[in-house]
Amino acid sequence: MPPKSKPDKPTQATPSTSSTPGTQRTKATDRRGNADELHQGAARGGPVMTTAQGAPLADDQNSLRIGDRGPTALEDFVLREKIFHFDHERIPERVVHARGYGAHGYLETLEAIPELTRAAIFQRRGIRTEAFVRFSTVAGNLGSPDLARDVRGFAVKLYTPEGNWDIVGNNIPVFFIQDAMKFPDLVHSVKEEQDRGWPQAASAHDTFWDFISLMPEATHMVLWTMSDRAIPRSLRFMEGFGVHTFRFVNASGEATFVKFHWKPRQGMQSVVWDEAVKINGADPDFHRRDLWNAIQAGDFPQWDLAVQVFDDEFADSFDFDVLDPTKLIPEEVLPVRVIARLTLDRVVENVFSETEQAAFCTQNIVPGVDFSNDPLLQGRNFSYLDTQLKRLGSTNFTQLPVNAPRCPVAHFQRDGHMQMSLQSGRANYEPNSFTGDQRGPRPDLDGGFRSAQVPENGDKRRIRAESFADHYSQARQFFRSQTPVEQEHITDAFVFELGKCEIPAIRTRMLANLRNVDESLASAVADGLGMPLPSASPAAVAPREDLPASPALSMLDGRATTFAGRKLGILVTDGTDPQVLDAVTTAFENGGATVELIGPAIGGVKLGRRGGRRAVDHALDGAPSVLFDAVALLPSAGGAAELAQRKSAKDFVNDAFAHHKFIGVGSAASDLLAAAGVEADDGMVAVGDSDDAAAFLELCQALRHWARDVQP
Repeated sequence: MPPKSKPDKPTQATPSTSSTPGTQRTKATDRRGNADELHQGAARGGPVMTTAQGAPLADDQNSLRIGDRGPTALEDFVLREKIFHFDHERIPERVVHARGYGAHGYLETLEAIPELTRAAIFQRRGIRTEAFVRFSTVAGNLGSPDLARDVRGFAVKLYTPEGNWDIVGNNIPVFFIQDAMKFPDLVHSVKEEQDRGWPQAASAHDTFWDFISLMPEATHMVLWTMSDRAIPRSLRFMEGFGVHTFRFVNASGEATFVKFHWKPRQGMQSVVWDEAVKINGADPDFHRRDLWNAIQAGDFPQWDLAVQVFDDEFADSFDFDVLDPTKLIPEEVLPVRVIARLTLDRVVENVFSETEQAAFCTQNIVPGVDFSNDPLLQGRNFSYLDTQLKRLGSTNFTQLPVNAPRCPVAHFQRDGHMQMSLQSGRANYEPNSFTGDQRGPRPDLDGGFRSAQVPENGDKRRIRAESFADHYSQARQFFRSQTPVEQEHITDAFVFELGKCEIPAIRTRMLANLRNVDESLASAVADGLGMPLPSASPAAVAPREDLPASPALSMLDGRATTFAGRKLGILVTDGTDPQVLDAVTTAFENGGATVELIGPAIGGVKLGRRGGRRAVDHALDGAPSVLFDAVALLPSAGGAAELAQRKSAKDFVNDAFAHHKFIGVGSAASDLLAAAGVEADDGMVAVGDSDDAAAFLELCQALRHWARDVQP
């Protein structure tokens, strides 16, 4: 137990003026600082600091020295342990998905589906299953920015009563490659180039586009990564997908195919590229901060777990091979069915212990779920377990709290580095002839996991199925399903990315591939690059023209119609009208939004009309408008005149306007607008009272004023 009162100080030798070598001491000898202050934690009943072995410490400020200024003693086990652990604090970061952020929550079953799966969590409505989710970028390292143009990992660990089930997916439903054999090549190409070590967290360079232009199967995925899906506004506002085709298996052993979807209940939303670039400069932790703040504020992110379930007859009749991970099944062809809801309601207590040590494996499934023969999935099942051993250093990583199943665990796996469980009993093998507890665990013939009984036959060959050969038709369908705004963004992304390539032949080859997707896209990209349009590259299968547009593939067609969960930034100065400020704040907070104030300086502002002093959340120079979903300009007349002289203020207004954001305009903001060169349009609302504030909130439900024809 911690001591209840301050312990007596150790007896110390009285300082001496003797000049005897090795014995001279002065008042400056004790370099611990104020010992009383250092030990206040223990004196107040707090925990006593100990070594990792539990030995209580008297001093954590000084190493053990020989004499006042002499060498450090080799016997100083406290120093040795502390430095030893520090030297080994960092584990190898993930090769991909290194930049991640996690949160805890639960999955609640909304519909019992025993006819489809014997999985325990789907046997009745209302079952709650503990969950841990890790979101991530793919290409960048652990220190890269959040808003890189990239795929986002969407990995969900469900701690079910039958073991852990990991749905390890992305925010895009397809992938770059069809076979795991090509995964090392893909990652090598998108990572920093090995002869120069850059660029970091970026696909806009020669090696990536060289690889992609030589791999037509990647074309569909590239259209997705050049779309706004690759620069989400928030981790809370993006879809998730299991990517692969899996199987459900019911209690009778009957199997059906299934694809998993996570549908955000907050709606989908992205940023524009110019915003992403500026957010990375202003707040490289933008996504992390947003998720943490939302959960801490009680605005818990939620996703519906929806499935596409189909049988062999549908698989055989579908236009594309359901085992091909570069293809999807349009929701208009096979609607999704919502079966559960995921809620994230708790942030991690320690990022390393939980987020970084979380080990996801696609092979982690439970009775009632099984794999398909998707060749990329088959390779991932092999790779992930090996990866976790390399990262976490032991086959016993499943005993780490974030990875440990919440159900009983019993097996004959023994020993190894960092074995943390006390494994009792005499026998550590099976079968054995002992009885009772000495006998150990045995398989459950009825309740244990059984693979789906699927007949397999054929020769062993290294071959790609002919049914995988159409690389362009779904890419064409995706592009033609986008709104004109989204198509423009895709075009601009291709121009930017290919414009970073130094080798002209790579750009030419990619343009030739894009002609198989859409002529207007290829022409627009060629014009943007200032290059002639080459002939279309040969296609193994001629792209189809008859696939209908799929509105579900568009973010804007299915965009959110609420400002709830979003953030309004209000620019205020000395003299701001408190009644208008409070009216806007109240309206948006009642609408479920977060409101933050930006002032000329962090010390706050003195409001007009006896409004008193008001604290602000940000100083203007550190809070560009890219950090907010909409802005309101509520300066006083004098404040607007002063802001009109500041570049940061003009940039605040210019960026909000150029990024198609809705802008609330106070009665005294005219000088600031004029200085920024911004003229009012339908996306700007005069705000003077509570009715105006309500109208402004209503306008913001659309999130962006895309009708504004302006370039950043």
